[in-house]
Amino acid sequence: MAVTDPKLDADAARLAELGYKQDLKRSWSSFSNFAISFSIISILAGCFTNFGAGFNNGGPISISWSWPILSVLILIIGLTMAELVSSYPTSGGIYWWASKLGGPRAGFYTGWLNLVGLMAVTAGVAYGCATFIDLTISTWWTAWAEDYSLGRVYLLFLGVLAFISVINIFSGHLMAVMNNISVWWHVAGAATIVGILVFVPDQHQSFSYVFTERFNNSGFSDGSTSSFAFFLAVIPFGFLLTQYTITGFDASVHLSEETQGASHGAAQGIWRSIAYSAIGGYVLLLAVVFAIPDDAMGNPDNAGVGAGGVAFIFTSVLDSKVAGLVLFISASAQLFCATSCMTSASRMLYAFSRDRAVPGSGLWQRLTSAQVPANAVGLVALVSIVVTAPALVEVNLGTPEEPLIVPVAFYAVTSIAVIGLYLSFAIPIYLRWRHGDRFELGSWNNGAKYKWMNPLAVLEIVLVSGYLMMPFVPGAVPFSDDFDWKFVNYAPIVTLGVLLLITVWWEVSAKKWFTGPVRTIDDAAPAAPDGGVSGSATPFP
Repeated sequence: MAVTDPKLDADAARLAELGYKQDLKRSWSSFSNFAISFSIISILAGCFTNFGAGFNNGGPISISWSWPILSVLILIIGLTMAELVSSYPTSGGIYWWASKLGGPRAGFYTGWLNLVGLMAVTAGVAYGCATFIDLTISTWWTAWAEDYSLGRVYLLFLGVLAFISVINIFSGHLMAVMNNISVWWHVAGAATIVGILVFVPDQHQSFSYVFTERFNNSGFSDGSTSSFAFFLAVIPFGFLLTQYTITGFDASVHLSEETQGASHGAAQGIWRSIAYSAIGGYVLLLAVVFAIPDDAMGNPDNAGVGAGGVAFIFTSVLDSKVAGLVLFISASAQLFCATSCMTSASRMLYAFSRDRAVPGSGLWQRLTSAQVPANAVGLVALVSIVVTAPALVEVNLGTPEEPLIVPVAFYAVTSIAVIGLYLSFAIPIYLRWRHGDRFELGSWNNGAKYKWMNPLAVLEIVLVSGYLMMPFVPGAVPFSDDFDWKFVNYAPIVTLGVLLLITVWWEVSAKKWFTGPVRTIDDAAPAAPDGGVSGSATPFP
């Protein structure tokens, strides 16, 4: 066992065993650690911003059945990761685990996938927040609604990015307080919205509609809801709703170096944030689906919901003041969520730069006097601006008289987030399974259940990631008569492009110098976990 400095507390001592000084301020409680993952999952963000992805690709059954099934699978993913963070509670935990269990190459790929995913989720949440701010104002102010433009939404998006960047740079402790507030905002806000949707509308849909109705507004399979294509392709496209909403829980890992009692608290933060969000999100989504209005013929207005999303439902069944209140609650929650996403992404960039895996690493690992990686925050904001720029291009699948605007760019950014994050999770989850009983267990672990949980988690990630790389609309299918670049789901272009660049970089250069996480403690520091003694800037073998 490594010898640690008696002056260090248990968290700092364990961090020293893993090779790092306690540079970040450990001011987060276990509740704050849970709170940041709960805030990033944000059922008031993902459930609403990607509602259209689920509804258009399957209808009510895509929500009433897909959500609970996928939630259970995602909880299993979270439990496998909770075991890993309990053993190795570091800010760069995802790629640190991969490096520890699979070597430098596994760590290099995992780190980059995770970083790309975190940057994309920050961009996606910030843009979704801007969209809902615009919807809120439009609902309360008719003149604002009449002047709608994608450019205006993008400017709001830039404003959101600026705000969350300033908040993140100001104080790490302030961030912890905000995340604590965010938890209660989400709980109270979701309860308020559910109450409004249950008691205010004059009519509700039947149980039969919510749990059996099928709807295909994807453009594929000629609108069929009984073909093999509907069940094997269209409905899985709607998985984006659940998989995107319940993501970002790795924030508990990235904030583990700032969390007290991290080996236990960070592990609980992961699985509790998933479990509570899954239950709360399901209740919220069911309330929304039950509240879907009827059309002029007295039938559920599936087409209206498919075109207008949750905003159409709210403005149809509620008066403008109440509908605006619901949208305001969601927009505020999304602002909390975006702030937390920026925190998580910047901490990952800091940790990965600390181990010299990012060009200009000296700049991104630099801390302010408040012990905040401000430069890392700025870079995440800049990348978010670039990756979301295609959202300025309008994609209308309808006609000028009856427009059907599809947020292809938003779906692409959220798909990049899901694919990048979950693939980065899959690598250490698989490696932990391969290590079997040789794995060094922490205070929180899954016991022998890892033998079936880990391969199931990897299978779910691979299958869903594959679906999210497919074209979302017929016009995005290469070589089809309707093909147009503005329809293209650029998630696979970005994701596979990053993987290609990583591969070339690794083969040409990185494998010669990237040897895994770099220890930052001096020669007098404790022995490395593998029994070797490390010095300053010594790579983790």
